[in-house]
Amino acid sequence: MSTLLTYISVNDGKIKRSSLEVLSRCNELAEENGLSSAALVVSDNPSEVTDELKKFGPTIIYTIQNPVFKNHLNTPLLKALSAAVDHVNPRLVAFASTEGSKDILGALAASKSAAAVPDVSEFDLTDNGVKGKRPVMASKIISSVEASGSPVMISVRSGSYDVAEKAGDSKVEAIDFSFSDADLKITLKEIISASSDRVDLSEAEVVIAAGRGVKDEEGRKLISELASVLNAGIGASRALTEAGAYDPSLQIGQTGKVVSPQLYIGVGISGAIQHVAGMANSKVIVAINKDPDAPIFDIADYGIVGDLYKVLPPFIDELKKVKSN
Repeated sequence: MSTLLTYISVNDGKIKRSSLEVLSRCNELAEENGLSSAALVVSDNPSEVTDELKKFGPTIIYTIQNPVFKNHLNTPLLKALSAAVDHVNPRLVAFASTEGSKDILGALAASKSAAAVPDVSEFDLTDNGVKGKRPVMASKIISSVEASGSPVMISVRSGSYDVAEKAGDSKVEAIDFSFSDADLKITLKEIISASSDRVDLSEAEVVIAAGRGVKDEEGRKLISELASVLNAGIGASRALTEAGAYDPSLQIGQTGKVVSPQLYIGVGISGAIQHVAGMANSKVIVAINKDPDAPIFDIADYGIVGDLYKVLPPFIDELKKVKSN
């Protein structure tokens, strides 16, 4: 039976939601086409996530374990993925489109003489390959793409599919793997992370994005309070990060992060195409802006025309009341 293989990205012992989205889509395609859906975990301790992963219905969970996978390093990861492809012989290898997968997708495909289709927003199987849709030119155009052969390797934008739990009894199978530190040309000495209790933008179910209309400390406090009530990640437009109001790591847009939460609330953001490229895939978009002609209202599901300093306080109060009930 042909297999659809999903690579499961794990960070700090937690499965990335975007990987579960891809697995859910592969489960759906496998069921429709009489195929097998498998998951692959490459980690220093795969057992810490296999029980959780079983809830999402892969037929089989392949694991590759080695201490070298404590941190992301391209060389051993490429070797592990190559070993998994040889072992499973899948029809499709699917990744969530993350910084890590962007590093390795092309190299893995080249090593297997396979077609690679990166950063799709939707995909389906064909008789001899894969077809999909891919946003290009800052998401102004949707390109139709198709690749043939076996395997085909794809990466899928976060938020493209819903996560669906699926009851089942997944088998777990370890793939033999060995790696010598002598093969490392680059050694990771230390990772320095900013200490923060902020919600990770890339994994946030709700994102509050601040734009040029958030012009002072009072506005930033309102953004923080709204984010706290909704347990949301905070992002910002390029104008605010360049002005120093927010850290550059929080910039959403073509030259920043791409987010695809269940709920996106843009506060004081006009909706320039460079910003929209980073959030257009959000499930529900709410825009708050005092300019009724702001472009963001063209893509918003719900819009509030008004001064954010007058809109947000009662909005936050109502949310608190709803949560308390």
